[in-house]
Amino acid sequence: MKKQFTTEEIISGCRQGQASCQRALVDNYSELLYSVALRYTGDETKSQDVLQETFIKVFKSFKTYDPNKGALSTWMRKITVNVALRSLRKKNLEVSTLTVDINNRPAVSADVMAKMGHDDLMKVVQSLPDGYRQVFNLSVIEGYSHKEIGEMLNIEAVSSRSNLSRAKQILRKKLQALKNSDQWIKTV
Repeated sequence: MKKQFTTEEIISGCRQGQASCQRALVDNYSELLYSVALRYTGDETKSQDVLQETFIKVFKSFKTYDPNKGALSTWMRKITVNVALRSLRKKNLEVSTLTVDINNRPAVSADVMAKMGHDDLMKVVQSLPDGYRQVFNLSVIEGYSHKEIGEMLNIEAVSSRSNLSRAKQILRKKLQALKNSDQWIKTV
């Protein structure tokens, strides 16, 4: 039977390089960090690579983690986001900018969204073009400002706002199309 470690024991053990605590960290946080990686890469294989790189970076820099500055999961999520973005930059993915007509928006009602499962919604987000998906994730899910996003992606803040607007427009259209086709509405 595996020993259950507290978060404090995991932190202490990982700082000392204890394999059992490192295994507990991987077991406890792999699913969360994989979902973060998948939101950015949109690809399962790339996400697994990002997850592996994330844990390597986490173990190498564990001594710098300060629990007084935030939760362990938050610290590791930030590392995952940075690793995913670095991975995407290596592939020379460009964040594109488009002008958006904000008056041309299909509406998706709240009751329709309530019927959609989390996994279904994540699949729609993952289908966004890479640049739009990155900005959407950083802004809507991670809560970064457009200035911060611009610095992370090496784009102007106005481009970040434009990409977010375009991502939302694309998502609305995709959700409306799914609603009209009844493909994603699950029966209760």
